[in-house]
Amino acid sequence: MITTKTPSEIIKMRDAGAVVRDTLLMIEEYIKPGVTTKELDMKIEEFIRKAGAVPSFKNYNGFPASSCISIDEVVVHGIPSDRELKSGEIVSVDVGAILKGFHGDAARTFEVGEVDEDKRKLIEVTKQSFFEGIRQARDGRRLGDIGHAIQEYCESRGYGVVREMAGHGIGRHMHEDPIIPNYGVAGMGVPIKKGYTLAIEPMITLGNPAIRINRYDGWTCSTADGKPSAHYENTILITGDEPEILTL
Repeated sequence: MITTKTPSEIIKMRDAGAVVRDTLLMIEEYIKPGVTTKELDMKIEEFIRKAGAVPSFKNYNGFPASSCISIDEVVVHGIPSDRELKSGEIVSVDVGAILKGFHGDAARTFEVGEVDEDKRKLIEVTKQSFFEGIRQARDGRRLGDIGHAIQEYCESRGYGVVREMAGHGIGRHMHEDPIIPNYGVAGMGVPIKKGYTLAIEPMITLGNPAIRINRYDGWTCSTADGKPSAHYENTILITGDEPEILTL
């Protein structure tokens, strides 16, 4: 069931979104060669807790960390470790926070040192595809309009759109209905209504969109061809006009 948020719940969603926004702004300055992903995760957890919130991801279905940190070919759900970042890599940081009983969720892909033009462009296209998608996030339109806009923007530029992973509703639970694919047919799918809160998150690849899940940890999702992937996500509120981005 898709929940429509009340005015008081929307205020709480804004507060949770602000914690996520500020966490991602904070961590950007630490994205540099030689820093381990575990160190980044520790800073993220400390920041969220100091804000009076709780990391959404910690122990979620057994996930062992407070953030998902995914390097190069890892699409999503990278587990923080003693792995050091290297110049030329790109790293996606996905963060969730619970505050006053409501969740915020967002992700950014960062450059580590000097990256090549292909990776830089991949990050730009992934980010812009989010904004192409939310142009369609209007009361009375359909979820297929969002997915179609993201897919059309990326595939027309030669990029792959991951099919197996998707955006989602968000609120009292981190993952709520509806599921929001990053591909689709315009005019099809669930109607979008004022008061919905949605996490829109394009996951775009430099090559084939096929993915594989690490069979040993059960989490790490990587491109099947080993080419880089980028991730960009925000939590949004459907209004009577343009959507409000709660994590930006």
